[in-house]
Amino acid sequence: MRYMVIAALILIVASLASALFFVVTDRSGSKRAVKALAVRVGLSLALFLFLMAGYYFGLFRDRLS
Repeated sequence: MRYMVIAALILIVASLASALFFVVTDRSGSKRAVKALAVRVGLSLALFLFLMAGYYFGLFRDRLS
């Protein structure tokens, strides 16, 4: 479970970095930065829902006690 969350965070940061790269390098009005930011938002939402579902199903309760 821990590794899945870490992998998702790494993917979110990589998507943010690629969006920054596209903002800096693309001068032609390309939509690649917007798409990269949309991917980041989708990944963040998926991670949030995954964490909420994990808490609901009791996957995190053993660590809290």
